[in-house]
Amino acid sequence: MQTHLITINTVPTPNIGSLSFFEAERDLPFPIKRIYYIHGVPANTERGAHAHKELKQLLFCPYGSVKILLDNGKEKTEVILDDPSKGLIITPCIWRDMIWLVENSVLCVAASDYYNEDDYIRDYSEFITWINSHEYRV
Repeated sequence: MQTHLITINTVPTPNIGSLSFFEAERDLPFPIKRIYYIHGVPANTERGAHAHKELKQLLFCPYGSVKILLDNGKEKTEVILDDPSKGLIITPCIWRDMIWLVENSVLCVAASDYYNEDDYIRDYSEFITWINSHEYRV
């Protein structure tokens, strides 16, 4: 599975919290061209249900808890993002579903490219056909 968890740089300041940060092409294996976040989601809501042909992403949850279900067409795994100092890097051709475990959790995404609808695969059977026909390797 071409995903992995990273520890986001975190600088604690006693009694007043912590500051966490990451830097493109230092902490992430790609440049950042877009940042977006999903918020205001009720608990137990499922979102996602897609893969990307080329896009690389870092997902992190600065508030709350979101379960990420991952599928590369051969194996499946899940990751719970519930610590703002942890991030999940997802490479292309990984199907993902996200389930909000806590209401109003915030899921942030740093993406390697600008929005491009043509990069999305939104049908699971098309996803399987895509990865089998392209023998995608990252």
